Amino acid sequence: MGVQPVMEAQSIANLPTAHVVLYQPEIAQNTGNIGRTCVATGAKLWIVRPAAFRLDDKRLRRAGLDYWQHLMLQDAINWEDLTNQLGQRRFFFFSRFAKTTIWDAKFEKGDVFVFGSESSGLPDAILDRDDPRSLRIPTTDKVRSLNLATTVGVVLYEHQRQMQLLPATQHESP
Repeated sequence: MGVQPVMEAQSIANLPTAHVVLYQPEIAQNTGNIGRTCVATGAKLWIVRPAAFRLDDKRLRRAGLDYWQHLMLQDAINWEDLTNQLGQRRFFFFSRFAKTTIWDAKFEKGDVFVFGSESSGLPDAILDRDDPRSLRIPTTDKVRSLNLATTVGVVLYEHQRQMQLLPATQHESP
């Protein structure tokens, strides 16, 4: 007896499963890759400005392939604008310096996952390393950190696993 899908993929299309926030991203290709992962998981992508590239950048679109047209994308002029737009949702912050690991978090549908820029992460004004909502992905001591797009992918699929949001069945390509 196989695993039965919990929800049909179409049923999650109208509401974001999660919100991915990139705070002042620097590398267009990472953001494009993250956008593609957001489409795959039903998440909405938020860009907090300034970004080091334009949203119509060729590198961004190339990394997102032909999935970019399906992306739920919104930008915010700054952190305050973002928090005003997202309201009272649950926020989680990701940093290699956080005390709590992702394995200790209990995610819910609609959670907000906040990631810092590739070179400097989240500023201290946003990140409290001791807050249990500040999370890290465990790694060996051989690496300082994971690539931003990889980190977002790990987080979104752990969220999907906990929520059982995506069907386990294979889909035909559109």
